[in-house]
Amino acid sequence: MKAIVYRQNGPPDVLSLEEIGKPSPGDREVLIQVHAAAVNPLDYHLLKGGPILFRLLFGGHKPHQPGVDVAGIVEAIGRGVTQLKPGDAVFGTCRGAFAEYAVGPESSLAVKPVGVSFEAAAASPIAALTALQGLRDRGKIQPGQRILINGASGGVGTFAVQLGKIFGAHVTAVCSAGNADLVRSLGADAVIDYARQDFTLGRERYDLIFDLAGNHSFAAYRRILTAHGICVGAGVLAGPKSLLVMFAGLLGKLVRSRFSSRKFTFFMAKVNPKDLSLVGELLAGGQLRPVIDRRYSLAEVPEAMRCQGTWHARGKLVVNLVEASAETVPVHRSAGSMVG
Repeated sequence: MKAIVYRQNGPPDVLSLEEIGKPSPGDREVLIQVHAAAVNPLDYHLLKGGPILFRLLFGGHKPHQPGVDVAGIVEAIGRGVTQLKPGDAVFGTCRGAFAEYAVGPESSLAVKPVGVSFEAAAASPIAALTALQGLRDRGKIQPGQRILINGASGGVGTFAVQLGKIFGAHVTAVCSAGNADLVRSLGADAVIDYARQDFTLGRERYDLIFDLAGNHSFAAYRRILTAHGICVGAGVLAGPKSLLVMFAGLLGKLVRSRFSSRKFTFFMAKVNPKDLSLVGELLAGGQLRPVIDRRYSLAEVPEAMRCQGTWHARGKLVVNLVEASAETVPVHRSAGSMVG
């Protein structure tokens, strides 16, 4: 099968399209014929290389195969798989999604609803789950609250704006002026251009800040939180800083928040079938729509990684492996489109 691989850390140039052996599913795993995949910040950081422990935890075997978000058709199942069967259309996370076939645990996959395209499904797992769990579980979002999303035009942010409105909150989106119309179209009630205004110096107070940029101190966030407000950080990977610098900044915020009624918390999404199914239902019902900046072929994954490394993608970058059909949408190269 054809797959994107790399044997050493470095820039996207170290990626190559090669013919490698087709994987086999282990216990409680499924083999997926990949129809679409999506790029995440984690993919870029692992490619560049981070702390050795981080690479050991996420790097996998050599040659490394990048890619986590996936949508496709179950080709085969391993022992112990009970909820999925060959022929099922699924989406979720796996190992080595930038390939014609990939293996993933049953526990990180869900059935793709009929009518949801493979590329829309592939664009959603990590980003939508991060937004959902960050707002619902860590932020304890409530109807009527005033929330601020810092980094609203990125992959997680575009889902967070929509979910904030679904949960009944008043949403202020922080992004560039060029993305203001985009986030308004997703439901944002107010938009702040970060290049013209430092939102941490404003008069508005927020019950919840969803920080996807990590570019302000806890003291700055504390200034604009309500008395018992909370700042949820999920942007540790969404930027050019080294992982060590980003983790050090998070640690400092966590320590300082222990001495304040205003709190800071950080998390990474936990993939599970229940939340994936909820995301699928929202996609199928039209309440949630992924924003897709650019679409690439498998051979163009290095270019997709280069785009990810600019940290200015609007929404998600999607890799299509199967031609458009009744279950997929036509591939267009236009930026910033929304698909369902």
